This record gives sequence, structure tokens and C-alpha cells, in this order.
Amino acid sequence: MYLNRIISTVCLLTTLQVAIGQTKPAAAEAAIQQLGAAFMQEKAHVGLSIGIIQNGKTTFYNFGTSEKGKSQLPTQNTIYEIGSITKTFGSLLLAKAVVEKKVSLEDDIRKYLDGNYPNLAFEDKPIKLVHLTNLTSELPDNFPDKPDRFKQANPDSIPFRIVNELTTYTKQDFCNDMHAVALRAAPGQNPRHSNVAAQLVGYILEKIYQKPYEELIKTQIEQPLQMRNTFGPETSSDQFAIGYDGKGNRMPAFTLKAMQAAGGLRYSAADLLKYAAYQLDERNKAVQLSHQLTWGNVENLALGLNWFLHKTIDSKRQLEHSGGTFGFASFCDLYPDQKTGIVLLANNSDQSTQGQLQELSGKIMNALYGEPVALTALNEGLKNRGYAQVIDVVKEVHTKHPELYLSENYVNGWGYTLVGQGKLQDALEIFKLNVSLYPQGWNTYDSLAENYEHMGNRAAAITNYKRSLALNPQNTNAIDFLKKVGETAGR
Repeated sequence: MYLNRIISTVCLLTTLQVAIGQTKPAAAEAAIQQLGAAFMQEKAHVGLSIGIIQNGKTTFYNFGTSEKGKSQLPTQNTIYEIGSITKTFGSLLLAKAVVEKKVSLEDDIRKYLDGNYPNLAFEDKPIKLVHLTNLTSELPDNFPDKPDRFKQANPDSIPFRIVNELTTYTKQDFCNDMHAVALRAAPGQNPRHSNVAAQLVGYILEKIYQKPYEELIKTQIEQPLQMRNTFGPETSSDQFAIGYDGKGNRMPAFTLKAMQAAGGLRYSAADLLKYAAYQLDERNKAVQLSHQLTWGNVENLALGLNWFLHKTIDSKRQLEHSGGTFGFASFCDLYPDQKTGIVLLANNSDQSTQGQLQELSGKIMNALYGEPVALTALNEGLKNRGYAQVIDVVKEVHTKHPELYLSENYVNGWGYTLVGQGKLQDALEIFKLNVSLYPQGWNTYDSLAENYEHMGNRAAAITNYKRSLALNPQNTNAIDFLKKVGETAGR
């Protein structure tokens, strides 16, 4: 079973294949042009803007159209909604407040709320500021917290209903809903997407600085970086892309005051790349703090302050965040060790668009830097010796190339890629590799068990599901399987 990413995308094999060397600029440019053109071949895609910064040098690529039915190629100045990438702006401002000693990440959030909120703690364990920025607050994903309110509605109408509802949703409404929250577990344990947590960061920042959130964004980030003011009045020179859903329906704008800090920012590729460049400079103490690990581990899932933290296959650091609104998808990919950043903006959004942008970003990095030497050696070893020897091949490659790094998620994704190709025996060897690399990872045994079941080896599937369950008694996939086949959870 995949260990689900919070942003609901799969870390594909191409995403982490980054090397030290650099390909020739002309070859890289041609490859990126081909990648962008290939992305646009999918019927649902409308427009795409790519911004890349390497060692301070910027380049831009644009494809498709900013509005359906028009031959209107987007430019580096075309403005898109950036969705949840917005959350990193709030966490950067919070990090600045920490550096200025105005707050501590360990502070109980109730210190910054007006009124009494005994409900914002679970068994005397309160929600802390850090929990709001690493997805472990236990707060609901959205307010109003009524997921079934549109159950009978036409699915195509739901985005418009939500926007209409939030248009009149006030800060007081938000506070009233906060009083009704009932935490299901102690904060700090279970990462789960929460727009409520991100919006609360915005309100807390207003309390700390006694200024509106939009003014903080303008004066602390946009003006110093010479970015367009998201909340300023529109001008005749503004170039806005129109957003569409997966069916090609035009979507409502998502520039709501009720969602400012959670997903309400809009920028061009040129402006967002200025922000990416700022994030690459870790001499800045606030930036440095926002990139530090606050939850998890890079083998599986690691979080900073609203940044997902990874280590590439050749042991370089990677930080990323994606975003999606009803009509837009975005991705921001940072490689501080290589002083490289990539921003991708698309004016269509469905369940797969963010994942496709993530995959595209990985391919762009390959175009820029080529395949890692360690990965080339690994592929060559498997070609010569076969998947049955993968554990030995990995050990030998790692001896020659100690930078080789195979995360649990990477290997798991590799295995499921082979499953999707119908290569179940090869996939079995990869899942065995993952168990050997991460013997305490419950999901490694779960995936191995699932593959055994696909291959018709139920006895081995039962054994490995039980091992997975012993490591994670909450693994519902294992519980359901064992119940289905009449087995108990015991060994």
C-alpha cells in the first residue's frame, strides 16, 4: 500500500533523480521545451508557465493558452492562483517572528487567541504554533466543517457553492467554528492537511504584529522582493490566467479573505521565482528555520514549516510544496545544495494535476543535471544481474557510490511502478529490498504482502500483513485483509 502523501501525490521515480553534474544549456533547453510540450498533450491541460533559477540565473518557458478559445500564450508575467504554496508564506512570516523573539514555536496557540478555548487541547496536550505549520494540529481541513453539506448537489456546482459560502464567511465565523472543534488525538502526531491551521497562522500573525495579514505579506515579502502585490488593485497591465477544472469548465476565482493565508495568493512565474530565490538563500535565519525538520524523517515523510523535506537519490536536499485551487495547480521545488529552484504554474486543476507537475519538475531537474552516476550504476547492475540480485546490487553500488540514497517512499514507488507494468516478480524483489532497508517500516511489509497476494501466495501475504500490523496496529489495510481471509491479527 502507498503511504499517502499529504498533498495526495506519489513521489515518482523521476522526481528524485538529481546529479552533481550539469548538462549543456542547449540540450537542457531543448529537453525542457519537449517536456512542456508533452505535458500540454493531455486534453485537460490549458496553459503552463515554468520558471527556473540556477545560481541566480532565471529562465522561463510558456505553453498553451491563458484562456481557452484564445491563442494567448502565457508569459512569465501571467498571474496564476498558487493554492497551498501560500502556506509557506505564512510560515516564513512566523519564522521571522521567532527570529525576532516575538514568539516561540513551542507556544500554546491559545496564547494568541482572544477568549477561552479549552477544546484546543487533547488530554492537556495543547496545539502549539509548530503544529499549525507541520500539519499535525488535529484541526479540521476546512471551515465550515460540514463535509456532507453538498452531498446532493451537482458536482460541477460545488466549487461555486463553496466560493459563494466563503465570500460572506468572517473572522468571527472562524472563531465560532474554532470553539466547536473537538480534537481526536494529541497534536504533534498525525500529519493531515488543514486549511484551517494555515488560516489560523494568518490570524495569529495579525495578533502578533497588530497589522492585517495582507499588509504583512506586502511589506515583509512582496515589497522587499519586488513582487507584485497580490492584494493590491488590479491594473490594466495585469495578465490573469483563467482557471478550469478537469472537464474544461471555467472555475470561480479563489481570492477569498476567508482563505488568504491558506491558499489565497496569486503570482506570476517571475514573481514566484523571486520568492523561490529568497528561499534558496539559507543565510537568512528565518528561511533557515522554516527549512528545519519539525516532524518525521526523510526516509518516509519529513516536514519543516509547511515544506516537505526530502533527500534525493544522490543525497542532495530537496524541499517542495504543491498547491491547487478549483482552477489552478502549482508546484515549487527547491534544491538548496545546488542553488536551483523550479516553479510550475498551470491554469487547470483536477485530482492528478499537482502530481503531474511534481513529476514534470523531476524531469526538468534531470534535463538540467543529467542522471546521477549512482543511479546509472544501479540501473546497469540490474540490467546485467537482474532484479533477483537487487539487494546485492544495491550494496555493491553503495560501496562505490556512498551518495546513493534510496528512501522508503522511493523504493515503494519503484515497486508499484513495476506492478503497474505487470512485472510482479520484479516488483516482489523491490519490495523485499525495501523490507531489508527499512525493517521497522510497517508500510514496507504491507506493500510486500499486497504483492504476494497479487501473485497468489496467500500464506506469504498473511505473514507479512501480520508483520505490518505488529509495527502499526492502526493499519486498516492489514486489518481488513486478515479479517477477509479469516485470520486473526496475532502472529
